[in-house]
Amino acid sequence: MLLGLSGCSEKSSAPLFHESNRKGGEADAPVKDVPKDIIATQKAFSLVAQKVTPCVVNISTIGRKKMVQPFFEMSPLFEDFFGGPQFQRDKSLGSGFIISKDGYIVTNDHVVREAESIQVKLSNDKVYNAKVVGGDQKSDIAVIKINASDLPVAVLGDSEKLEVGQWAIAIGNPFGLDRTMTVGIISATGRSNMGIETYENFIQTDASINPGNSGGPLLNVYGEVIGINTAIVAAGQGIGFAIPVDMAKPIFSQLIKKGSVNRGWMGVTIQPLTEELAQSFGLRQAKGALINDIMKGSPAEKAGIQQGDIITAFNGTEIKDPSHLQRLVAETAVGKPVKVTVFREGKSLDLSMTLTSADVAPKPRRDVGRGGEKGQADLVGIVVQDVKGEGVVVADVAQGSPAAEAGIKRGDIIVSINRQRIRDTADYQRSIRKVPEGTLAILVRRGDASIYFALQVK
Repeated sequence: MLLGLSGCSEKSSAPLFHESNRKGGEADAPVKDVPKDIIATQKAFSLVAQKVTPCVVNISTIGRKKMVQPFFEMSPLFEDFFGGPQFQRDKSLGSGFIISKDGYIVTNDHVVREAESIQVKLSNDKVYNAKVVGGDQKSDIAVIKINASDLPVAVLGDSEKLEVGQWAIAIGNPFGLDRTMTVGIISATGRSNMGIETYENFIQTDASINPGNSGGPLLNVYGEVIGINTAIVAAGQGIGFAIPVDMAKPIFSQLIKKGSVNRGWMGVTIQPLTEELAQSFGLRQAKGALINDIMKGSPAEKAGIQQGDIITAFNGTEIKDPSHLQRLVAETAVGKPVKVTVFREGKSLDLSMTLTSADVAPKPRRDVGRGGEKGQADLVGIVVQDVKGEGVVVADVAQGSPAAEAGIKRGDIIVSINRQRIRDTADYQRSIRKVPEGTLAILVRRGDASIYFALQVK
């Protein structure tokens, strides 16, 4: 008997997957009408990546890091047993971008500082050995060089005209992941007093910046470099900082030309203005930089700037705070005359000054105040005694007094009250007796620093 055999199951005619008709399949895309502006934005980002990625490099370094021996290093026998300081190999990764066809690359100073060897990997996977041309720790900018030619170069943009809310694009090598692109916005500009660098004027962005991004470019939608990615806030997401390219250009230009940076110096020490200090000096707003000391023979002394002056503008730019003035002075060419506007005794004065190099700045003096025996505190809570030279030394400060609340300490030397020089205890007592109720500005010398304090007298 012949039996007819058939398969156990019948093949299904249903497809295993649905492929978009945009790729030759039969299925419609879930969203047919994507807004044209979204498509255009997407294309813009893709174009930036295509054009700029070849200019971005991966930087890997090997250096030596001193090993810490917490239990033995303080022993005088440590080096006898272990043969001197112990070091270990320290590897790190960073980013950079090419600025010249013959191989100059800009990165962060902390990426290449103390590196024994540096390797640069290009977008075409070619690897070159690099050398440091120059580094500037105060701004965290460095230039390295590879021996190559006809390289793709980055185009530098304008960071002065940035506005909060504009697109920001970061390209770098976070965690060693080559040429990663992230997108966000400019969150803020002019960030300072962050404690990251000596000279700060950061662009803040929420474009993701992670370890390894340091030294890579921050871009606008035109693909122009507007900043150098530098730092992140480890405790929070979406907070990264970049050095504005307009601040960086004169620095890496000097590094390429001579391997170091020459900054302007005016020869003053400055401090912030509190509302109380501004009031005591007769200034309406707590803006500017208060001069608490001037070095002999400095450009500031030659220009006629005096202790107690408040610098409100530098070359026509309104001064926000001491760090703003410090940055403007550092960026000004040595030997170039500048106009400085100061507020003195209720009036604004314009003075002319020619900056010299910070390299020739003298070291500040070190005058150490001497304490004395305790006595009866005066109306501001201070006991003073005569000291060798001009001024009086603070022998004691009463707890809870106006002086204690302002921050005056035992050993401080009081050199002026309300801009009137104090030569001895007699001068001090006369000045204190003349003080009406209100704010009192006291200038003290503490170690090598001069500091103004505002005291509320009731």
